[in-house]
Amino acid sequence: MESPQPTGKVVHYTGVPAQVFGDEAPGTTIRWLIDDDHDGAPVYALRLIEIAPGGHTPRHSHPYEHENFVVEGQGRVLVNGAWHTLRAGDVVFVPGDMEHTYENTGDVPFKFLCGIPVKRLR
Repeated sequence: MESPQPTGKVVHYTGVPAQVFGDEAPGTTIRWLIDDDHDGAPVYALRLIEIAPGGHTPRHSHPYEHENFVVEGQGRVLVNGAWHTLRAGDVVFVPGDMEHTYENTGDVPFKFLCGIPVKRLR
């Protein structure tokens, strides 16, 4: 699929459909806020991850990095073998090939922005 010609984008995040992760990530959805496929952003993709109370993402690793900014709620992240408590305003960097997972430890949705490179190649 060829990327669309970039035209710019202004939209409220709720205007972007939330996709369910599936059984491996109960209570977790992802919104591709800006990406190459829909917006023609050739370098960087911005996603919003939302985790319901008691939910989590899968424990996994991949060759590309993550840059995160916690928008709302509280949770924790596993980075470099250690758990770190998170709250609104916290920033997380997960290098490529590092195992990680996120969990909601609060009683409201845990929301964070997640930036990744579009061309996830080595």
